[in-house]
Amino acid sequence: MEARKINEFEAGIRVEGFFMIKTVDCKITNSNNKKYLDFVLCDKTGEISAKLWELSEGEEEQYKSNTIIKVRGSILSWQNNLQLKIEKLRNAEASDDVRVEEFVPTAPFQPEEMFQRIKNYIDNMINEDIKNIVGIIFEQNKDKLNYYPAAKKNHHAIRSGLLYHIMTMLKAGDKLCEVYDFLNKDLLFAGVILHDMAKLYEMEANDLGIVNEYTIEGQLLGHITQGIKNIELVAESIGADKEVTMLLQHMVLSHHYEPEYGSPVKPMIAEAEMLHYLDIIDARMYDIKKVTRDTKAGDFSERLWSLDNRRIYKPMLHQ
Repeated sequence: MEARKINEFEAGIRVEGFFMIKTVDCKITNSNNKKYLDFVLCDKTGEISAKLWELSEGEEEQYKSNTIIKVRGSILSWQNNLQLKIEKLRNAEASDDVRVEEFVPTAPFQPEEMFQRIKNYIDNMINEDIKNIVGIIFEQNKDKLNYYPAAKKNHHAIRSGLLYHIMTMLKAGDKLCEVYDFLNKDLLFAGVILHDMAKLYEMEANDLGIVNEYTIEGQLLGHITQGIKNIELVAESIGADKEVTMLLQHMVLSHHYEPEYGSPVKPMIAEAEMLHYLDIIDARMYDIKKVTRDTKAGDFSERLWSLDNRRIYKPMLHQ
């Protein structure tokens, strides 16, 4: 029995290992009207069609999309494509110690490290009200932050993507504060940390960092409205200064800049203006890096939706 990645599969071998269910459907054979499970399984190297022909009672309800299973079976060739005939399978268990990085795109830093780096910025804040509001909201959301993406499909749509987005924006903002030294660091850093925090309630994501759908509250209110509501509730609970509360809410409220993108007001303080552009820079640099990763030097990438469907050139200089 061989443990191989999907891109190493070849007809005639038997395999055993962990894979993620991309899709699963219960179907009925044409020949004898028996139920079978039709899977598309994947790991970080590719995907393969898989069939479980012999179903036990109730087994069709046991396996769900975007979950990890352990599979034993054989690789066949069917209509010039490889197919996995499943002999035995089960859902992955905590004791299996499966590394999710093997199945889904993941931030390049461990979530614990990113969380601590961001917490260091909070611990160094001078204004007590800002420090307490941000610190409480950040700690309240620690568990979800460990695996939540920053979006369903767009920039930082990876496991722990929201933490990664916040961390890189903080690093960029810190450098820019050396140039624009009149900016209030506490306010800017607070805006960076809080601006997308309510995406944790706007989207439903599993511990693989995959968003299945948007919540009812997320669809009706959106993360900007949810975000300013959360700031208000925490600020009131600690008796924070009213202007501090209002400024933090303005940072979140205006960071999308335009009404059609969800911001009813544009930035009216320097820190909010800087937050908007830090968000834009980080999102676009992430998308450009991602789209050019598999582009050959001297070629253009596929079209990038977030950059008005522009294609990005990868210079030979990058070799």
